[in-house]
Amino acid sequence: MWALFLRDLRLAIRAGGGFGLGLAFFLIVTTLVPFGVGPEGGVLAVIAPGILWVGALLACLLSLDRIFALDHEDGSLELLATSPLPLEAVAVMKALAHWITTGLPLILAAPLFGVLLHLPWPGHLWLVVSLAVGTPALSVLGTFGAAITVGLKRGGLLLSLLVLPLYIPTLIFGAEVVRRVLAGTDHMVALALEAGITLGALALVPFAAAAALRVNLR
Repeated sequence: MWALFLRDLRLAIRAGGGFGLGLAFFLIVTTLVPFGVGPEGGVLAVIAPGILWVGALLACLLSLDRIFALDHEDGSLELLATSPLPLEAVAVMKALAHWITTGLPLILAAPLFGVLLHLPWPGHLWLVVSLAVGTPALSVLGTFGAAITVGLKRGGLLLSLLVLPLYIPTLIFGAEVVRRVLAGTDHMVALALEAGITLGALALVPFAAAAALRVNLR
């Protein structure tokens, strides 16, 4: 399993869908927003939690189509399907590799990008916490979408259409955590709901992804 994980890390970085691409897109979103809504710090501070979460979500989408595509192209996905390693474990390792190369850099860079959007300082810590809790769900759900569309030519748009509705609850509660912290209200309920979504995705989605892979490999 760990050999597969390390291989996926190397493939993600070599394919250009790792650290640099997601961070560059996140930075572009963050720097373009002030041009669109104006440079007023008060306005930017209000919308910063939502903008940062939307940027992180869209950055995660960029590399989803590569999760299984490279393995499908070189035939290694068929070998994995016939190996003693369950496809559920393959899906988990793929999601973990995607999170390490995409989600984790976004989490680490989020406080810096929050400064660009005038996010108040109390929100920086909870922005990192909410992203750390929510981004694993984005990677796991993305693995499911990638399993459905594996083998399809130009399946990137279809993948985005399939996955985006599943991302919405995590986006809502993740941004709500930061907004409630800044408003001085109770934020633990939103954080608990976000964590519940992530745990539910981790428990159920690998089985759905494995089933989708079995159907596509027949």
